[in-house]
Amino acid sequence: MNMPRLALAYVRRRPLSTMLVIALLALGVAVVTLTLLLAHELELRLHRDAVGIDLVVGAKGSQLQLVLAGVYHVDVPPGNVPLAAVNKLRANPQVASVIPLSLGDNFSGFRIVGTEPSLLALYGGKLAQGVVWAQPLEAVLGSDVARATGLAVGDQFAGAHGLSIGGGEHGDSRFRVSGILAPGGTVLDRLVLTSLESIWDVHEHHAPLAAATAAPSPPGATAPVNAPNGHGHDHGKPVHPATAAGRDVGDDDREVTLALLQFRSPLAAASLARSINKDTTLVAASPALETARLLTVFGAGIDLIRAFALVLMGASAVMLFVALAQALEDRRYDVAIIRTLGATRWQVANVLLTESLLLAAVAAFLGMVSAHVAAWAIGHWLPDAAPLAAAAWRWLPAEWAVLALALCAGIISALWPAWRAYRLDVAASLADG
Repeated sequence: MNMPRLALAYVRRRPLSTMLVIALLALGVAVVTLTLLLAHELELRLHRDAVGIDLVVGAKGSQLQLVLAGVYHVDVPPGNVPLAAVNKLRANPQVASVIPLSLGDNFSGFRIVGTEPSLLALYGGKLAQGVVWAQPLEAVLGSDVARATGLAVGDQFAGAHGLSIGGGEHGDSRFRVSGILAPGGTVLDRLVLTSLESIWDVHEHHAPLAAATAAPSPPGATAPVNAPNGHGHDHGKPVHPATAAGRDVGDDDREVTLALLQFRSPLAAASLARSINKDTTLVAASPALETARLLTVFGAGIDLIRAFALVLMGASAVMLFVALAQALEDRRYDVAIIRTLGATRWQVANVLLTESLLLAAVAAFLGMVSAHVAAWAIGHWLPDAAPLAAAAWRWLPAEWAVLALALCAGIISALWPAWRAYRLDVAASLADG
């Protein structure tokens, strides 16, 4: 007697109950798997974007805000810092490298970052087309920027004020695309990179107009460098009085938004940040520490969603147990007939176990496929989650645990009904009809 075929026949016999059990268990598996994919990609992305950066140094303010603005480019920086202070950090024997960044403008929502070519080396950025900027107002586009805007090498574009869409354009200072980066899965994919000099030039050209329209400032004052809504003139180079008067700004008057530091030795990790925070007007933030805090915040929400999914899986296991117990009551006479035809107690019990495992396996398969398809869809629909689309088809080792959990739920649900089938009184069942 073919017991697996008999189990399949019993599954088909109750289509509504079967579909409800599969749907509920598949939903629980899908939610658990999707949270695993999202959490893994989030941790991977945070680590990938912060790799090689030991400290972020900027204006006084929130350390988390500084890391979010300078490493992940998802927040407004607290202000600007003098270029002279950054150069002083370069001369510090505890510092191996310093990469300054100037922020404040965007192009179609993508941030324009004034920096040095060493930022490309830090992230392992490689050019797919063109060359790195060599002249003022030349820019290299990240792969996501090029794909979203359709720009190619040689095309021109104008940046806009602020870190998000909505600011006025710098129409008289247009950038030329000198190169396009290959996709690297890092924050570079979402940035427009140019030289610090380009950022300074763009805003110095606007200084006379700003000075003519603004109210007189006290001697030695500087223009605002930051706006709470992210649409102000936080460009990494505030308007300096000397510029407003029509004179060139010297290097001593230059400003940048922040700087990314690498330690020369492990000893610097214990003292440099404390020294900067205590003895200078700057603030130093550790991406590793701030990322850990960020993951703690996100982790609580992810754990809550995962707990809800486990409740769904538990409810589906209870529903499967009820369905199998009820099915056994309906099949008592059938089971007795099968026993009289020569089936053993273990074969009869195995029918219920096989039926339950079959339902659990189908639900686990559908749930996992649904989770990966959902991750792929989220990656395509949300630009900020684009790396999730590529990661959607990657199998995580933790998914084996989800599969095992679903199959265990199927086995546990069938234990009591299978035991009752094993202990079934054949003569009494046949007498009852």
